Amino acid sequence: MRPVLFIDRDGVVLQEPPTDFQIDSISKTSFVKGSISALAQIASSFDYYKVMVTNQDGLGTDSYPEETFFPFHNLMLRTLEGEGFVFDEMIIDRTFASENQPTRKPGTALLQHFFNTAQFDLTRSFVIGDRWSDIQLAKNLGCKAI
Repeated sequence: MRPVLFIDRDGVVLQEPPTDFQIDSISKTSFVKGSISALAQIASSFDYYKVMVTNQDGLGTDSYPEETFFPFHNLMLRTLEGEGFVFDEMIIDRTFASENQPTRKPGTALLQHFFNTAQFDLTRSFVIGDRWSDIQLAKNLGCKAI
């Protein structure tokens, strides 16, 4: 059974803009210091299944159109791939916090395929995040938080 790294995006891989918390332009796209080298080291040293788990409030709506998200998201993915780090899976919740949906971190509705399977070992898995919701997600999954 393979352990999983559930990795938050904004605030962990990419700097989260304090103005509106949306990375929707090139000027707002910058990596957290050390994140590229740390993720490259993880990829070369360990055999974790790597999953991005991110809440993107209203992605696909008029307030956050996909065309302002994906160019910079894909830039991040290409940059990481150039250093040897590739996500095995990406989980993006598009709901607003006010909707209180079970798909949104720390909920696990989008992560049900990791439970009760012989493929993944959640007891040896980690959630890497920067908010209390990431710590709570780890508890809800039965893994550890970083």
